[in-house]
This record gives sequence, C-alpha cells and structure tokens, in this order.
Amino acid sequence: MLVAFFAIAGRLSPVHLPRIDAFVPIYATAMFVNDSITAVLLFAQFSILRSRALLVIASGYLFTALVLIPWMLTFPGIFSPSGLLGAGQQTTAWLYILWHAGFPLFVIVYALLKDVDPAKRLWRGSAGAAILLSVAMTAAVVCIATFIVTAGHALLPRLLLDTVNLSTAWFYAAGSAALLSVLALIVLWVWRRSILDMWLMVVMCAYVIEICLISFPVPARYSLGWYAGRVCGFLSGSLVLFVLLYEITTLYAQLLRAVFAQRREREARLVTGETVAATIAHEVTQPLSAMVTNADAGLRWINHATPNLDETKATLEQIVANGHRAAAVIQRVRAMFRTGELNRTVFDVNGLVGETLPLMRAELQKHRVLVRTELTEQLPPVVGDQIQLQQVLLNLIANAIDSMVAVDEPRVLCVKSDLDDDGSVTVSVTDSGTGVIRHDINRIFDPLFTMKSEGMGMGLAICRSIIEAHNGRIWVAPNNPHGAIFQFVLRAEGATSANTPAKSATQRSPV
Repeated sequence: MLVAFFAIAGRLSPVHLPRIDAFVPIYATAMFVNDSITAVLLFAQFSILRSRALLVIASGYLFTALVLIPWMLTFPGIFSPSGLLGAGQQTTAWLYILWHAGFPLFVIVYALLKDVDPAKRLWRGSAGAAILLSVAMTAAVVCIATFIVTAGHALLPRLLLDTVNLSTAWFYAAGSAALLSVLALIVLWVWRRSILDMWLMVVMCAYVIEICLISFPVPARYSLGWYAGRVCGFLSGSLVLFVLLYEITTLYAQLLRAVFAQRREREARLVTGETVAATIAHEVTQPLSAMVTNADAGLRWINHATPNLDETKATLEQIVANGHRAAAVIQRVRAMFRTGELNRTVFDVNGLVGETLPLMRAELQKHRVLVRTELTEQLPPVVGDQIQLQQVLLNLIANAIDSMVAVDEPRVLCVKSDLDDDGSVTVSVTDSGTGVIRHDINRIFDPLFTMKSEGMGMGLAICRSIIEAHNGRIWVAPNNPHGAIFQFVLRAEGATSANTPAKSATQRSPV
C-alpha cells in the first residue's frame, strides 16, 4: 500500500480518470458486506469468550457497516443530484470523517479493555443481551450522527468547495482522523496480545494511507488517488474478515482431526475390549473346566456309601488351585489392558528409549544380551501418551529377549530411531534371535496368536492397538542373517526438511 501511495503521488499523479457513478454503490455495498460479516464473526467470538474487548471491536465493525448506508445514500449524483435524506453538500464528506475517526476510537477502547482487571474483563451477563444492546447503541450513534450532518449540514465547516473539489478545511479534519488512526496503531503496538491485534494494526495503517491517497496529490473526488483510496479502504475492510475466516477454517480442520482421532481411539478401544473378552474366555475356560470336573469327582467321592474324605480333600484343593489360577489370569489381562485415556504430551523419542532400557536391565544382564543404540539426533518431538508408548517399547524388547534366549551367543539387541522423509519418526527394535517365520509375519499382530509355549498371544495385538490409536503403524521384517526387526512409526509434532542431513550417534555398551 505504501508503494501504491508513492507511485500515485509521484509518477502517476498526472493521470486523470473519468467519473464513474456506479463505483460508489459498488464500493459501499462491498464494504457493507465485508464489515457486517466481520462484525457477526466477532460477536460470535464474544458469545463464546465473553470478552468485553471483543464486544467493542465487533461494535466498531458494525459501526463502519451501518455508517456506509447514509454515506452512500447521501452521496451527490448517485441517487439524486444532492443526495437523499435531505443531505447537503458537506454531508457525505463529514460522514466519511466520522466513519474514519469513529472506528479508531473503537480500536483504542478495544486495546485498553484487554488490560483491565481480570474480574472486569469478561462479561458476566447474558451474551445475547449484550450483543443486542451493542447493536442498538451502535445503530443509535449512527442515526444521531446522520441526523446531525444532514439536518445541520449548513452549520458544518465546509470540507468541499463543490461536489468534486476538497477545501482547505478537509486537510484539518482528515488529518485529525489520520492522527486517531496513528494513535490506535500505537496503542495496539503497546498492548498487542493476539493475531487479531496485529491485523488491526495493519488496518490502521491502511486507514492512514487511504486518507492520504484521497488528500494527495489531487484533493478531489474521482481522481486517481480517490479511486485508489477506496480500493485501499476495501482491502483494509477485508483483512480482518480474511483472518477470521482463515482462523475458523483452521479451527474446524483441527476439530475434524480431533473427532477422527477420537473415533479411531474409540474403535481401537472397542477392538481391545473384544480382544480382552476373547483372551479371558480363552485363558479362563481351562481352569473353569478343571474346576467343574474336580467338583463332579468330589461329589462322587463324597456320595459313596463310605465317603472317601482324602480324595474329596484332594479334589477340593485342586478346585481352590484352579480358582486362584483363573483369578491370576484375569489380573494379568486387566493389568495388560489398563491403559485408560490417552494422556497426550510432547516428548522426545530418544529420551523415551533412554528411560525404557534401564527398566529391562535385569533381564538383559540375566540373559547376557548386548545392547546397541543408534539414535538420530535432533529428532522432532512426538505427541502422544508416553506411558503407553513406553509399554510398546517394553513389550518389543521383552519379545526380543525371549527370542534370543533360545540361540547361542552373541545376543545383540539394537534400538534405533530415525527421521523419515515425510517428517515421521521411526523406532526399530532389532534382535538376533530365532526370528519370525515368513508365513507368520502377516498374522503375528493378531490377538491370541503366539509363538511362545506360555504366551497369551496378546502383547503384539496391544502394541498395534496403541500405535494405531496414535495414528501410526507397526510392522515386522526379517533381520539378516537371523532375528527380526520390529518397527513402528509415529507422527512428529513438526516435520523437518527432508534435505537436512541428520546426525547419528551410535553407542555400543553391554547393559
């Protein structure tokens, strides 16, 4: 806008444009629509946040929208030679001054209200009543101002020499309005707190440039500067509207992503619940069947003509043992699935690896496993439930240890972290154990599938549920010449450039 101003005030100043009467209603209608929608959006934000400052700035945009109606109706030569509403020659010019002096006052009050006592910063009453009162008061102010500049137009200082050329008094009135915009800009600069404040500062700059374009170099209507000033005014009126629409679109997209994530988490919990039920049914059926069988045997022993108390006692002891066994199974399943709601935090994956490995130190030392970590430095942070993701890593490490127990040394466990091209973070757990049979790779994450003689077949199914609840994925691949590689990918909070070389720190140490 500054470039446009200096271009118009310099090389383009001799350019003369024809009078286009249709330009005024087109401009006024576009401005009215822009400012009205902006006011509605700001009133909507007030109804949620109950901020008095938002109520004031919404009223300011409503003021600019409403004042455009009499400004357009009283403009000479549009609807009548002298304008409607009983307007005089000075009416439209004074409405313009009131418009461009009034809005900066609303902006100043908006900026000052944000730093008042927090107890007074928020509106405690009905939001609807506050909005209706603000609309009524703003409309009343516009009506009073319109009445003054129409009924008393003969008493007002002359800002126009005729219907086209501006007088010397115009520079004093316009200069005062420009100074108010500068003051509003300074106040916003001192008390700026939000993106809205920054864009209101741009609007105030546009107000000053608009007034200068109309006043210089040719102080007259329908000059190049006058047309350019109107375009600048339209841009200033659209800025906050565009920002609000962008903010609403962004918030809607975030809400939609949150809804989809919640739906995926709910589906993951449903799958987990079905898996829990299947696990309990599978694991508890055997001890319950044994209890029923033993109870039948005990009844037979006690129903003999001469009850065999020793056999009955042994049968009852077996029933008690099977009952404890069933309870232990349920407790194991409950502990395994007691994950609760996702407690999402921002954390470092390398830090998670560093916290998890010491938890497995005893098992690693017991089975003489050599640990190697290859962690890529400067990884972006990950958002997720750190406790659940640590359980995934613990499960994968425990499975790797069990896989390597059956093989001769050396037993090597390698934990890696890396950055993908799309900005995701990959964590892999590699072992030198027995590996995974190729035709079992596609079903190793299915519930109740296990390659362990005493396994429940639930650990990897839980890992998959947790990773998928974090919008990630997990898979397994063979490790040549022997062993397996379990990998999972998590979305990072912010993606780094794929062209930035990553540094890798490799550490080898027996745990």
